[in-house]
Amino acid sequence: MAQFTLVSGSVGLITLQNPPVNALSAATRQGIVDMMNKALNDPEVKSVVVCGQNEIFCGGADIKEFGTKISGPHLIPIFHTMEAANKPVVAAIEGSALGGGLELALGCHYRIAHSKARLGLPEVTLGLLPAAGGSQRLPRLIGVPAAIELITTGRHITAAEALQLGLVDHVTQSSTVDVAIKFAQSVEGKSLDSRRISNYPCPHLPDLDAVFEGVMQKVRQKAHGAIAPIACVLAVRAAATLPYSEGMEIERQLLDTLFTSSQARALQYTFFAQRAVSRWSMPSGARWDTSMPKPVHKAAVIGLGTMGRGITVALAQAGLSVVAVETQEKQLKEAKLVVSGILERAAQRRGVVPTLAKITYSHDIRAVADVDLVIEAVFEDKALKENVFQQLSAVCKPGTFLCTNTSSLDVDHLASLTHNPELVVGMHFFAPAHVMKLLEVVYGSKSSPEALATVMQLGKRMGKVSVAVGNCWGFVGNRMLKPYVEEAFYLLEEGATPELVDQALVEFGFPMGVFRMSDLSGTDVYWKIRKEAAPVWASGQEARVRKGLRYSPLGDLLCEQGRFGQKTGLGWYQYDKPGSRVARPDPWVHNFLEEYRARHGLVARRIDHTEVLERCLYSLINEGFHILEEGIAAGPEDIDMIYVFGYGWPKHRGGPMFYASMVGLAKVLERLEHYHSAHPDVPFMQPCSLLRKLVTCGSPPVHKWKVVIKKIHSQL
Repeated sequence: MAQFTLVSGSVGLITLQNPPVNALSAATRQGIVDMMNKALNDPEVKSVVVCGQNEIFCGGADIKEFGTKISGPHLIPIFHTMEAANKPVVAAIEGSALGGGLELALGCHYRIAHSKARLGLPEVTLGLLPAAGGSQRLPRLIGVPAAIELITTGRHITAAEALQLGLVDHVTQSSTVDVAIKFAQSVEGKSLDSRRISNYPCPHLPDLDAVFEGVMQKVRQKAHGAIAPIACVLAVRAAATLPYSEGMEIERQLLDTLFTSSQARALQYTFFAQRAVSRWSMPSGARWDTSMPKPVHKAAVIGLGTMGRGITVALAQAGLSVVAVETQEKQLKEAKLVVSGILERAAQRRGVVPTLAKITYSHDIRAVADVDLVIEAVFEDKALKENVFQQLSAVCKPGTFLCTNTSSLDVDHLASLTHNPELVVGMHFFAPAHVMKLLEVVYGSKSSPEALATVMQLGKRMGKVSVAVGNCWGFVGNRMLKPYVEEAFYLLEEGATPELVDQALVEFGFPMGVFRMSDLSGTDVYWKIRKEAAPVWASGQEARVRKGLRYSPLGDLLCEQGRFGQKTGLGWYQYDKPGSRVARPDPWVHNFLEEYRARHGLVARRIDHTEVLERCLYSLINEGFHILEEGIAAGPEDIDMIYVFGYGWPKHRGGPMFYASMVGLAKVLERLEHYHSAHPDVPFMQPCSLLRKLVTCGSPPVHKWKVVIKKIHSQL
């Protein structure tokens, strides 16, 4: 799947032909070998240009081949042949040169890039490293510090940055292939000794050991337990300290370790799952490929608190005209300043004009009369949201989609307050809304397929990972979070400290644990929700029971002391001052827990990290099985992407449902039965019948769960 053409009398043009991104499949690799041999053996050919069809150079390895027996020629000898050629080989980079595509370009003698091209080595995001010489050639070309940053993050860079780093030789706004052909002719017959990167020594760094020690420390800190970034550092160190051939052997050994690791499987699962969730379906049978979205040119946001401001920014950056409504004058002025600041800084980073003119501000809800879609983002208060939806139904033009950013309220109830409930959909953003990738799209019982398709398309336009879910309390993410948080409280009652629980979760891979996250978001947020659920508080022993089941009032008691987290300087941890982010263990909290246990006759016991993880994570996973059983989420991929992109679940563990399959469903079931036996008053530890069914069916791999779920639904 590569074509050879003789152009300009002496240039052999090799065009990769494997749409959509010219991935390096077995057939493409063979095509490169055949066409390169033809070019190098043809006496008429004095130079070679390699390009990709449809203005895309090469998107890298064919990920569909992962996990299968590799056939066809390997990349390393292909690139060695190109580099050793006695005719100049020029890469004409358009669109993207990613992963193996960039390694292909590094095997060429020269690199010409279009100004809009993107380059990078994203293998680390799949749990791997650049293993076709990328980890050895790149540091030799651009230096160790820049190479480590690109390889360990997988970051894509612009052609301008690539030129600055020395990664490409020339950037053009004209036809890259035409420029590359002329350039190739200009270097015909010239010595290529200085153009073979594998012969370069790595640029010298003083005190190399200290440099790599510092780098490794930073990478470990950011990796949260992922092993691929660590392997990338080791590979680059080999490039800096060993001859090329020995460095290539280290690269190969590291890849062998990574390729079969559970982390690589998890990250590759995440890669495919992220794409799978866009192919949504509804219980009615409506699907992503049969439901047409309506165009949205103008949108409105109601409520300009923290969430509303972020949503306004996200819509404006997606190119929509936005009407931003806030009834409080002071809040409206603050919102204008904040939104303008975010847009200006973002535009400055990207070198573009800020989209300020796309936003119109108003204190009057009637200003949304002519928009195509409205997102309500007022405070999470049922009565307030009810009032907003009644007003929107009255003032909006016919056919306007009405969306709510509620995190837990009943979408069907809000829809019932409107004239057209089929136009109502939940759009649950995550703070900060212009940064966080997840959008939970909630369809109600009357939401039309067209409404869901429109919101899913809008989410894609905003660069979100949009996941369609059914309507229930907390939807998917917050519903599963509830048992996770409650188990953390129970662990405190039984003898754990906030630091112990959080440390176990951070070592697992979360960016922060339950109690640090609670302090960050404000301990009072869920306190208000709990008070709405049970406005009358019991005291004494009754405080630990709700509706006949176990309840921990620890969070409520903490809030009664005015300890609302970072914003007050005191929460589950103490901070130097209100707003500070540096958390320190607080002796007051330890005394508070001891007094609580004494008051309720609880004897503290030793709790280890394994118990913390099993109780917090397996209770969350068990709720996930209930959600699948009820059809709230269409499949395990939907749940996993919600947790990876919205709740900080470590990507290298693939999401909660994938993690359960890796641990072993039988083990998860056994541990849930154990903890439910020990705590029969905690219902979310009682194993879900779907989990039992999957174990009975032999614990099929996660991608086959839908077959079992479908059988269960067909029997209901």
